[in-house]
Amino acid sequence: MGESTKERLFTHLARVGKALGNGKRLELIDLLAQGPRSVAELAEAAQAGLTTTSAHLQVLKHAGLVRTTRAGTTIFYDLAGDDVAELYARLRDVAATRVADVAPVARDYLGPADTEQVSREELLDRVHQGDAVVVDVRPGSEFAAGHIPGAVSIPLDELAERLDELPPELEVVAYCRGAFCVFSHEAVRLLRARGRRARRLEDGILEWRLAGEPVVTAAAS
Repeated sequence: MGESTKERLFTHLARVGKALGNGKRLELIDLLAQGPRSVAELAEAAQAGLTTTSAHLQVLKHAGLVRTTRAGTTIFYDLAGDDVAELYARLRDVAATRVADVAPVARDYLGPADTEQVSREELLDRVHQGDAVVVDVRPGSEFAAGHIPGAVSIPLDELAERLDELPPELEVVAYCRGAFCVFSHEAVRLLRARGRRARRLEDGILEWRLAGEPVVTAAAS
């Protein structure tokens, strides 16, 4: 007896689940949530080989989760839509709540709970009052693709050498990619070790964007 229409329907629905059922592919989605990238850029950021990265991207594309554009001879990948970013964020949050192994591994990765955080609402209020400077500690290409209005781009690996660019009288609020991004934690630790007042955004640009908060590109800022 052949596969029923209902079975075929659920088989097609499962393509999305299968595409998401790989840690490296989830990491690629996390990176693409920051903006379009080439295969080479994704491979470098994810610390994976070009062939492996390309294969993962093809699985994601086959499931309709990513799309491609061409600029000259270079192909760029991007998330197929905001619904994919929302799906990824929801998957991550459910896993963090339901899978016991996530919390201890996240602590090992992000480090001890020694960095204070601020909410999106408090960040907006502090910036409006002019008593905080917002620093985007992601790589410059991610900042250019979209960032919090008024934020200053100082990638984490440049922060120690560029401290004098930050007004000493203002508190620094650092942010990066999302809830599981280590850059903002490390930035706050570095700033506090140098005697600066610093906190981090409670999550990151992914959650900021999905909450409907304003995002600007480098060209528009």
